[in-house]
Amino acid sequence: MSPARRRRLLLLLAIVASLGVAAALVLSALRDNLLFFYTPAQLQAMPSGTRQVVRLGGMVEAGSVQREAQGLKVRFVVADGQARIPVEYEGLLPDLFRESRGVVTSGRLGAQGVFVAHEVLAKHEETYAAPAPDHGAAARPPWVKAP
Repeated sequence: MSPARRRRLLLLLAIVASLGVAAALVLSALRDNLLFFYTPAQLQAMPSGTRQVVRLGGMVEAGSVQREAQGLKVRFVVADGQARIPVEYEGLLPDLFRESRGVVTSGRLGAQGVFVAHEVLAKHEETYAAPAPDHGAAARPPWVKAP
């Protein structure tokens, strides 16, 4: 093997090795953040000393939304069928936020088991049904003449 060919081979091996190390470092740093959210049951199973910012996802329990008369503070319960976690949030809620609908909140689990959220994202339904076609005059654009 010629010296030039050997140098190219060593350079290629060094590049592949450094890319492998970089990929391993990125994956280990993102290991806990690969999940989009934790369910209430998963969050309750976490050690109580964990004070990191996490995302909590589930359904807003029907009848659990309580708004303060003054201010923007809202309390509601997120449930997943196995566990329920009370959530406190201060701010404007998204337009799609409703009881018995999906929600993802970002925040920390407090000492008394109350999740203090700093962001609330409402999940929309995953099914889409196109509106039924209306063949009347109202559905016709103004530049199209009637038959």
